[in-house]
Amino acid sequence: MEAHPDIVGKKLTVVALGGNALLRGNQSGTIKQQEKNTYETCINLVELIRNNYNLVITHGNGPQVGNIMLRNEAGFNAYKIPRMPLDICVADSQGGIGYMIERQIKNILIENNIKKNVVTIISEVLVDIKDPAFQNPTKPIGTFFLKEEADLLAKTNNFGFKEDSRKRGWRRVVASPEPLEIVNKEIIREITSEGNIVITLGGGGIPVYLDENNHYQGIEAVIDKDIASSLLASEISADSFYMLTDVPYVYVNFQKSNQKALEKIKLDEIKKYYESGEFASGSMGPKIKAAINFVQKTGNETIITEATQLNNIETGTRIVP
Repeated sequence: MEAHPDIVGKKLTVVALGGNALLRGNQSGTIKQQEKNTYETCINLVELIRNNYNLVITHGNGPQVGNIMLRNEAGFNAYKIPRMPLDICVADSQGGIGYMIERQIKNILIENNIKKNVVTIISEVLVDIKDPAFQNPTKPIGTFFLKEEADLLAKTNNFGFKEDSRKRGWRRVVASPEPLEIVNKEIIREITSEGNIVITLGGGGIPVYLDENNHYQGIEAVIDKDIASSLLASEISADSFYMLTDVPYVYVNFQKSNQKALEKIKLDEIKKYYESGEFASGSMGPKIKAAINFVQKTGNETIITEATQLNNIETGTRIVP
């Protein structure tokens, strides 16, 4: 396929939107709130488009898929509507969130007189059914329950629960296996190479495995969004990988008197910080792991910053080979 003249020489980047891009911690999660947050985040992506980038956008789904699971339980308890498994819930959230992001980006493109197609792709991610994570579920999903409620749900549904470290209640925990391959990577690469914006890999993608007949099967698990996004960025040969979060930099000694912002940093140095346990597994840790993976595989840079800083080349933690 011959490239259109308008896209020759363009660079490709994957932008992973953080959870606060869609829903702030103090909000109830109405669609109006999520649409406003999405618009305010995605307006910053215009700078990348103007700077000659083709875009793949990935996103989280934590609060949304938790709400879908609550509707699952409410529908079953009140009306005996069959519960849907977690992979279907993730797919539902991908479609709904993808539609919301797609619509807001289209509005932003119209406002800026930019002509581009935008498409959402429901994505599957291959995992290994023998991954040790399936023997030790640790990823909390959904809402908080009282101990008695968690015990009942565990008994009736064979769910696993763990108490929240901040004592806010008990949450269901599921496996979080390592992503091996983005099943839809070829079509994602093809569509973006033609200059279209792709929204995909919501919530880390839908985990699937290959059974004894080499057929794809869904499984009760969730995949870390940043780790999966890093893998996708590597597989489609992205020129850069952005992770947008709620802080402008990665910090060492975070929230301590000797806190230090990391600006441009070499791969070997960030690996030392990571291996020493500098970044918490429940916050910046997975992002640093994802950054390391991408830089090691491609030799290209990863940028971790806050969305409003995308037009400021001096801001953000830039991890380079």
